[in-house]
Amino acid sequence: MSALRAPDVVTVGETMAALRATGPIKLARPMELSVAGAESNVAIGLARLGHHVSWVGAVGDDEFGALVLRTLRAEQVDVSHARADTEGRPTGLLVREDGIGDLARVRYYRAGSAGATLRPPDVLAALRPGVRVLHLTGITPALGASAAETVLVAAERAGELGATVCLDVNYRARLWSTEQARRTLLPLARRSDILIASADELHLVGSDPSLAEEEAVATLIAEGRREVVITRGGDGACVTTAEGTVDSGVRSVPVRDVVGAGDAFVAGYLSALLDDLDVVERLQRATATGAFAVATRGDWEGLPTRSELALLDSPAGTTLR
Repeated sequence: MSALRAPDVVTVGETMAALRATGPIKLARPMELSVAGAESNVAIGLARLGHHVSWVGAVGDDEFGALVLRTLRAEQVDVSHARADTEGRPTGLLVREDGIGDLARVRYYRAGSAGATLRPPDVLAALRPGVRVLHLTGITPALGASAAETVLVAAERAGELGATVCLDVNYRARLWSTEQARRTLLPLARRSDILIASADELHLVGSDPSLAEEEAVATLIAEGRREVVITRGGDGACVTTAEGTVDSGVRSVPVRDVVGAGDAFVAGYLSALLDDLDVVERLQRATATGAFAVATRGDWEGLPTRSELALLDSPAGTTLR
């Protein structure tokens, strides 16, 4: 991406090295090495769909950090505003072990990581006139006070620039309590234009946590959110705006791995937003990218390019020659 051109989208968060066990860890099965992070998953998804994306984060000055940056560069994600920590903090680590059926167990080793040291100057340099979307998740502010301040400052700056602020709540119980999350996410949600959440996350970002889903969504719209997107996993998703609610089912594909499906959905939704498509078309692209994610192993490896989106409409058993 040209240094003179502002990116379409800026994402902010921690990307970790990811070890995926091919069997029970206690039996010393081989492990596959990759990278993982909600915000960088979205960045890769958008880049594959042809958009200019900048990922802002910090990695350790170590081999895992080099892997993260090399992977994102290879996926055409701009990392010119990423920072390698110079004070000995390591790159975070995620370890995944598959259980019975589609059950997956994920453990994080990110305490004291470089990614938690995000600070406002890291992201302010990336937010320039011309940026259209700032994408944030509720994971980053859970990493510590500095990271929480950084995403809030980023949202404020994006608002000043007239950019759309998208917040995916993405609550992680292993990182913080619901009380801590609500205190931090409420002011961030109030600066967001697009809010993405599952129904059981709405109490973290609504002014009245006791409201039922329909009332909570209506209140969020009345308080100034432009769009509230509710994701329902295998039951689809819906988008509510001031004009009403649009529902969508999922694309039917063989499910291999559900990890990363939400990030793929967000990438498709924001891609269609950048293409100025309407709500129905945004949901269609989001459910398509989500289908690619669940049909392949890995957090981001199966995400489609723009030309591949139409492959979902091919008859079963099609061979491309």
